[in-house]
Amino acid sequence: MPKSRSQQISLSNTPYYHCVSRCVRRAFLCGEDAATGQSYEHRRGWIEMRLLYLSRFFSIKVCAYAVMSNHTHVVLFVDEESAKNWSTEQVLTRWHTLHKGTLITQQYMMNGTVPDYLRPLLDATTASDSWTLAGLCGN
Repeated sequence: MPKSRSQQISLSNTPYYHCVSRCVRRAFLCGEDAATGQSYEHRRGWIEMRLLYLSRFFSIKVCAYAVMSNHTHVVLFVDEESAKNWSTEQVLTRWHTLHKGTLITQQYMMNGTVPDYLRPLLDATTASDSWTLAGLCGN
């Protein structure tokens, strides 16, 4: 039986992780499909640019990567200490670069504050451990 990611990730043991993502149903990520002759090579650059772009917003550094015809390999370093030092504004600025956010986070970014009764929800949303690989995997 497969283990959940939260049981596989242990930052106290190692901050480095090798992740693999595969296509299903004989689909091609890049390269040329021998069965149809269709080329998907243009996707390789897209994937590389997106991977490097997204790594700027999380406390995860890309150590190495390979974009293959039907899968990708990525070696990641989880920089937990960096994320622990982020302020609420730094977390939300990164988050809002990629996502719309919630009404509470939008209000905080516009006004620099939220009402006291919303502060616990804002703090839970921006907890710095949610910006590490462990947080994203449910630890």
